[in-house]
Amino acid sequence: MARAVRRPGIFANDLIAHLPALRRYATGLAGRAAEADDLVQDCIERALRRQDGLQQRDRMGAWLRSILHHIFIDDLRRRRLGGTMVDVRDLEDDLALSTPPADRAGMGDFYAAVMRLSLEHRQILLLVGVEGLSYREVAAELGVPIGTVMSRLARARERLREALDGPGAGAQIVPLHPSRGSAP
Repeated sequence: MARAVRRPGIFANDLIAHLPALRRYATGLAGRAAEADDLVQDCIERALRRQDGLQQRDRMGAWLRSILHHIFIDDLRRRRLGGTMVDVRDLEDDLALSTPPADRAGMGDFYAAVMRLSLEHRQILLLVGVEGLSYREVAAELGVPIGTVMSRLARARERLREALDGPGAGAQIVPLHPSRGSAP
């Protein structure tokens, strides 16, 4: 019986091609570039050790995101149980501790609002909004019904909108020309 010859270069090239999307996803989950880089590194290391577990090469992106998500959740659990130690050098990449340029002030508000969302809502927003996956692809990747994806996305968008504009901000009517209105 002939043994299949695996070409490691192909797997490595596929991994490299997925790195930018994987890092975006990790940054969206973790919120900090340094932590995201650690997640990606751990994910790639685990993927290399378990490459025989990947049955379909065309599903590598979903497979890698699943590995990364599990590592992220494991880290969250570990921190809850043991507390968090922070290296001072990690604080240099923390957006919350830096002053953004004046023209990017709104970006900081958006970032903070996204990071206040629940993990499930943040994950759906990242997969649909940033990675461009279809609802069906997200449902298959997360193992949930497509209706759950749609409702989580709707709730995530609504919570994000409320965090940025405040509850009921869209219902407020502001006259276009206040000087032309009636006197109080």
